[in-house]
Amino acid sequence: MTDLNDLSFSVLVKKFAKKLLAKKLIVSTAESCTGGWIAQALTAESGSSDWFDSGFITYSNESKKRYLNVPADLLSFSGPGAVSKEVVISMAQGAKDSSGSNLVIAVSGIAGPEGGEIGKPVGTVWIAWQWESRIEAKRFVFSGERYEVRRSAVEASLLGAIELIS
Repeated sequence: MTDLNDLSFSVLVKKFAKKLLAKKLIVSTAESCTGGWIAQALTAESGSSDWFDSGFITYSNESKKRYLNVPADLLSFSGPGAVSKEVVISMAQGAKDSSGSNLVIAVSGIAGPEGGEIGKPVGTVWIAWQWESRIEAKRFVFSGERYEVRRSAVEASLLGAIELIS
């Protein structure tokens, strides 16, 4: 197991920070399965207060509704569920509306070892990136134990954000 502040995240965050500063962007996160790890990786960088606004850790469905205004019907048994494109897009929009940010990273997934189901196996993670009015969402299925799934989600979140603003 590696440290949360390992070199690969540090390199990604430095690259991301340069792009954020150059474009005068402020970022927030809305995290479920990563439990604040993206925000932690970002704020580990000195000077991050110049480009990081806030992180929402909305692990439960109730907190997704309460803090990010995710509609209850999206989270219900008859809806797409917490691990879905619709929910991460809603999480991103909610975080953008609740923060001073013009860029948001949102993530929800099944890190395991339990919780997988047909169509959503353990390792399924949805990530959304919202920059101003542009929003993109992507489904990933990461392999490995809980730690590796979460770590892969953080890395993919950062890489996707860099790509979006490049």
